[in-house]
Amino acid sequence: MKSKKRFKTVDEYMFSFPKEIQNKIKEIRKIVKKEASEAEEKISYNMPFYSLHGRLLYFAVHENHIGFYALPSAIVAFKNDLKNYETSKGTVRFPLDKPIPVNLVRKIVKYRIKENLSKK
Repeated sequence: MKSKKRFKTVDEYMFSFPKEIQNKIKEIRKIVKKEASEAEEKISYNMPFYSLHGRLLYFAVHENHIGFYALPSAIVAFKNDLKNYETSKGTVRFPLDKPIPVNLVRKIVKYRIKENLSKK
């Protein structure tokens, strides 16, 4: 599902997908904007990126999942919470056919904010 189009904004990225996927992106975006209201939102590596005193997280739509790139430390910290999801070094894969786990996403975002602020 990756697009060859080069995106300039998160809105442009989001609106390039079907409504159902847009809604999933909106859920993630809403959590990040609420918890990290001061984070800078932009496109990096052609996907949504958030920066708050350094890299906070990325996410991207793939063929069967949304890749949530919260960096390796978050994957380790939430290992038990993530046991029902496919993960790799710094990534969680949220299947497109399942709801976004909003409470888990919120906990990970808060963790990453705290982690970045502690390095400030």
